[in-house]
Amino acid sequence: MFFDSWGDLFRILIIGILAYGGLVLLLRATGKRTLSKMNAFDFIVTVALGSILATVLLSSEVSLSEGLFAFALLCLLQYAVAYASVRSGRFQSLVKADPSLVFFRGRFLHAMLKKERVTEEEVYAAVRAAGLADLDAVAAVVLETDGSISVVPAANEPEGEPAKASTLRHVQGRQEARAEAGLSA
Repeated sequence: MFFDSWGDLFRILIIGILAYGGLVLLLRATGKRTLSKMNAFDFIVTVALGSILATVLLSSEVSLSEGLFAFALLCLLQYAVAYASVRSGRFQSLVKADPSLVFFRGRFLHAMLKKERVTEEEVYAAVRAAGLADLDAVAAVVLETDGSISVVPAANEPEGEPAKASTLRHVQGRQEARAEAGLSA
């Protein structure tokens, strides 16, 4: 239970060094995007790479070559999905969700909070984490595609908010929130 053999530990040492080295080389070859968390698919790839590494290290039933092949396959799939997403809006909409506006100019957007399963308390926590103590200092709170929550301070919001420059341009619920606030979309 506490110790089986020195051979097992030696195997983990050698396989760990080789698998880690192989993973680092693959990540360098496929670029920064492979470990990003820009959307749910990216996050899944990151978790799966960790799972494969753990399996290769701890299971003597999985060979180093199988683990390296699994790493390469996931990196290739992630690269292909990112490549296709950049080149096709239709494909991008299949694999990536749009960010969602959950708070805008002093108002919680309850329909969007409910749809995204986010509580007001989670919005308050994000506002505090952004270093703001008052909701009047907040222009918008956005649930991003990776599940993180972004807070846009009111001081950063340009007067009149030109649509081309707005960081809220592709956010779900923006038009409804602006209409509710009496602003043009």
